[in-house]
Amino acid sequence: MRTELVFAKLPEIKTELLAVLAADTQTGKGPDAKPQPLLLTSDPAVKAAAEAVLASGEYKAGANETLLLHAPAGLAAKRLLLVGIGKLGKTNIHLVRNAAGTAVRFAKPRGIREVAFVLPEGDTLPVAACTRAAAEGAFVGDFDPDTYKSDRKDQSVQTFTVASPSGADQKTLQAAFAEGVVVGESQNLTRSLVNEPGNKLTPTVLGQRAAAMAKEVGIACEVYSTDKLHELKMGAFWSVSQGSAEPPALIVMRYEPEGVKDGPVLGLVGKGITFDTGGISIKPSDNMEKMKYDMAGGAAMIGAMRAIALLKPKVRVIGIVCAAENMPDGKAQKPGDVQIAMSGKTIEIINTDAEGRLVLADGLAYAKQLGATHLIDAATLTGACVVALGMVNAGAFSNDDSTYEKFATALETSGEKFWRLPLGDEYIEMIRSDIGDIKNTGGRWGGASTAAEFLHTFAEDTPWIHLDIAGVAWNEETKAYMAKGPSGIAMRSIVEWVRKYSS
Repeated sequence: MRTELVFAKLPEIKTELLAVLAADTQTGKGPDAKPQPLLLTSDPAVKAAAEAVLASGEYKAGANETLLLHAPAGLAAKRLLLVGIGKLGKTNIHLVRNAAGTAVRFAKPRGIREVAFVLPEGDTLPVAACTRAAAEGAFVGDFDPDTYKSDRKDQSVQTFTVASPSGADQKTLQAAFAEGVVVGESQNLTRSLVNEPGNKLTPTVLGQRAAAMAKEVGIACEVYSTDKLHELKMGAFWSVSQGSAEPPALIVMRYEPEGVKDGPVLGLVGKGITFDTGGISIKPSDNMEKMKYDMAGGAAMIGAMRAIALLKPKVRVIGIVCAAENMPDGKAQKPGDVQIAMSGKTIEIINTDAEGRLVLADGLAYAKQLGATHLIDAATLTGACVVALGMVNAGAFSNDDSTYEKFATALETSGEKFWRLPLGDEYIEMIRSDIGDIKNTGGRWGGASTAAEFLHTFAEDTPWIHLDIAGVAWNEETKAYMAKGPSGIAMRSIVEWVRKYSS
C-alpha cells in the first residue's frame, strides 16, 4: 500500500474516497435526547456536502459508524465517507486509529482502491499523534488472513493518503506519519507470521523469516538449532522440542545503534511454539487448529525488532525467540519427568501442555547471559489469563514498579489494553516441587500468576515484565477496523517501551 501525507485543500483532493471523522456532541440524557453529529473539519465544502444527511438524524456518529455519500457537491473526491468516533468528550487518538482502519476496510470489498483520510481539527486531539495513528490504522485495516485461498482476489487499498489540517507543522507531521507507517507495517508482519499454518511455518522457517527481516532492515540475526541448545544446556527448551520431527530454532536478533556503548540493554524474549498439540498431555481436538498461533509472542518480538531497527532508538536491544513444536512422539517428554534448565534449576513436568514457560525459562536466562539488563517477554501462555480478563485485556506482570511504569506509559501511545496482575510468594509456594526445584504448573487456581512466578524464577532480580497475550492474540470476530484472525497484540507496546529507554 502506497502512503502519503498531503497538505492540500480538501475540495481539491482527487480520490475515490474521502473519509472525514464525525463525533457526537449530544450532551443531554433521557428519551428526548438526540445525537448531534459534528464533522471534525472546518472546511465549508465538506460541511455543505454532508449537511443534509447530518440534519436528517439517520447518522449518529457512533464509534466506527459509517455513512457513504456519492458524488458530493463541491468536492473533487468521487465519494465522501463519514466515520464516527463516538462522543466528542471521550475521543482519543486510538479512536482515530480505528477510524482509519474502518475507512480502509469499508473501501476494500467495494473495489475502492484510493482512500484519503482527513485528520480531525481542533485542540482536543494532538495532530501529530493522530497522523501517526491514522497511518497505523490504515495498515491494520488493510490486512486479511485469506492467504491460501485459491481464488483469492487482491482487494487491498492501493493508495492511502492522510490529509493534514492547514497550519500544521509539516516537518513534525511527516516524522509522525513515517513512524506510523513503520509501526503499521511491522504489526502486519507480526500478524502474517501468526497467520501461517504449522505445516508452512515450522521453527526452521520462522528462523528464516526472522533472518530475512533482519537483513532487510540491517540488524544482526543468528539462528541456532539442536546443537546450540545442547551446548548451552537449555534442557527446558529442548524438552519441549524433543518429541517433534521438526528441529527447534533459537533466534537471536541484535540492534546496536551507532554511538551507544553503555546504558541499558533490553532483552525481548518471545514464545515461538509454531504448533502446540499439548504433547503427551494432549489438548482436546476442538479448536486445536488455532494452536498455530502459539508463536504470537515470538512473532511480536520479530515485528518489534523490525520497527526498532527502522525507528532507531538510542538503546541496545536483543531479541530472542525460542521456537519449537510441541508434539506427542515416542521421544516426547512425559508428565513426571525432571528437566534441568540453562540456569541449573530443576523443573518437574506436571503437564506437558505447560510448555511455553519452559522455552521462555531458557530464553530469559540466555538474554541475561548475553548482557540484557532489563527483560520483557510475551507469550500466549495461559488459559487462566483468558478466564480472568476475557478477550479484552492481556495480562501483564512485573517484578519492578519503575520498569512497569515505563510500560504503562507506553500503552498511552500504543493503545493496547493490558491489565497488571499480581505476583507473590503465595504463588511461588504453589509451584514448589517435592522432587526438584519447581513444577511447571501450580494447579487450576491462580494459573496466570503461578505461570508468571515460574518465569520470575528465571528472570530473578533483573527488572522484568511478562505479557500473557493468550486471550487477545487472535480475534474471534471481524471488527469494523480489523479482520478476524491474528491481532499482532503487544508489538506496538513493546516498541514504545523500548523507546522509553532511548538516550
